[in-house]
Amino acid sequence: MADAFVLQNEKNGHVITLAGNPNVGKSTVFNQLTGLKQHTGNWPGKTVGLAEGITETKGKYYCLVDLPGTYSLSSNSEEEEVAQAFIQSDLSEATICVCDATSLERSLNLVLQIMQITDKVVVCVNLIDEARKKGIVVDIEKLQSLLGVPVIATAARQTEGLDDLMATLAKVVAGEVKMNPYMKEALVSLEGNQEENTKALLDRATVIANDVVEFTDEDYNRGDRKLDQILTQRMTGLPIMILLLIIIFWLTIQGANVPSNAIANLFSVIGGYLNQFASYIQMPEWLRGALIDGIYNVLSTVISVMLPPMAIFFPLFTLLEDFGYLPRVAFNLDKNFAKAGACGKQALTMCMGFGCNAAGVVGTRIINSPREKLIAIVTNNFVPCNGRFPILISIITMFFVGSSVSLGNGLLSAIFLAATVILGVLTTFWISQLLSKTILKGVPSSFTLELPPYRKPQIGSVIVRSIFDRTLFVLWRAIIVAAPAGLVIWMMANIMIGDSSILSLVTNVIDPFARLMGLDGTILMAFILGFPANEIVIPIMVMGYLSKSTLFEFDSLDQFKQLLLDNGWTWLTAANTILFTIYHWPCSTTLFTIYQETKSSKWTWISFLVPTVMGIGTLMLTTFLAHLFHLV
Repeated sequence: MADAFVLQNEKNGHVITLAGNPNVGKSTVFNQLTGLKQHTGNWPGKTVGLAEGITETKGKYYCLVDLPGTYSLSSNSEEEEVAQAFIQSDLSEATICVCDATSLERSLNLVLQIMQITDKVVVCVNLIDEARKKGIVVDIEKLQSLLGVPVIATAARQTEGLDDLMATLAKVVAGEVKMNPYMKEALVSLEGNQEENTKALLDRATVIANDVVEFTDEDYNRGDRKLDQILTQRMTGLPIMILLLIIIFWLTIQGANVPSNAIANLFSVIGGYLNQFASYIQMPEWLRGALIDGIYNVLSTVISVMLPPMAIFFPLFTLLEDFGYLPRVAFNLDKNFAKAGACGKQALTMCMGFGCNAAGVVGTRIINSPREKLIAIVTNNFVPCNGRFPILISIITMFFVGSSVSLGNGLLSAIFLAATVILGVLTTFWISQLLSKTILKGVPSSFTLELPPYRKPQIGSVIVRSIFDRTLFVLWRAIIVAAPAGLVIWMMANIMIGDSSILSLVTNVIDPFARLMGLDGTILMAFILGFPANEIVIPIMVMGYLSKSTLFEFDSLDQFKQLLLDNGWTWLTAANTILFTIYHWPCSTTLFTIYQETKSSKWTWISFLVPTVMGIGTLMLTTFLAHLFHLV
């Protein structure tokens, strides 16, 4: 299986494996050495991602392969299976094993496992700068003597020690430096059954760590402990999570308005020039309408609505990730997911879903249990993604807050939005529990949840990483599905049957069913046509109410609200639209990602039906109760 993997840069130099636990700075080492010369791909037949990049030292090139972070090579997960397979493959000429200088004992277990399967190892003791600040002294020479392989201390963020690391690696690849043969014999002698081997290696890792690590400040992690007393306690942990959620939403809402309008205006100007050009070359009207009124207008709407909030939300999310807060979120929610028969790691994949549900689905790779991974995939859509925020924010602002632009109203909108998100999280718990007691029965698995030390985020790196790895990636996937959607929407709005367009006819057909849900045919049609990208739901809704043949947006929320009121909207319509925004089918990008991750049409359909049935049932119930008690 290992040799089936084809590297993009294999012919560019010696292939070197980069391995290590999560949160040891392995990716920082990789990024500093390779710069922008990187490529990301999946292992054949697996959903586990491998990053590769090239670096050069003294005229020689090396292809570094960054394996997924793992605590062991016990093959309990796809990540561990892939890590072991690649290290043992003929492709890998040597392995750099990255350790955390502030928590060496934890890292040494993996080092010893790797040394059992390959004798070409360089140990990189990273984060040595953080160790110094905490009064932790690692005797590098003694560690090298005890391990019998080269050991280099680094602080990758500051590029400290990286030149020494590559110089030593070159000697290992050339065969000039080899593992101490006595150490290799000792490691081979420990091999027995997996349980005995694991215990023996853990014991040896503890002994070695105790011999080489000295704490000059016994209270070295006092600051981390004080923060954890606040961020992970029952009385304070959840309120702080909610407060941070409100702050992130407030910053996103306040910060995205101006750039969104600016981008929309820019696209409007470009659209005008495109129309002039179409007229100049005498382009047929049907072709002009399909290309400009259809495809171009949808794409411009998706980009102007998605790009600014994602460019704010993803960096904020990544800053919390770099700071070390997200594992605390998983810790706080672990008991809730355990009660629901799910895995605590689902908290992390759920958080990823706030930016993009497709990204959240991909994130479920960190969950080892196939059953719990499916639960996380099926329920990920209950947290609203970035594409649904414009719908939620617009309706909350118009009907429950007020459309005047002020910091107070922005904060109130953020609070309402946070409340909506919390409802989605609670629904995630409930549906997870329902699935674990029905079609996905099983006992929740246990897992080791590491609370890494708090670290000062690298703001520049975070911005670049979140923009290129997340924002533009998600935006591109949305563009791919939105372009053909624009053409379909234009055709439905412009192809006439008698005196009515196809769009109007279909809207009238589904209107009675939509009324049972407290909506109307136009709203439901907007959600249906918004299947490729939720960002176009509002423009389609406006187009339907105004009987326009192209997407249309108002200059102000007051104008939009008046249009909705003129078409029979009440507080119940607004509330049900908010609920349906949370409880409806995943977008096409997410469903496509679900199929890629599960390789199953069955689970893709279940992921579609669960939130959809939940939404239809909830809306029918709220509508029935509102009329029963004469609230509308």
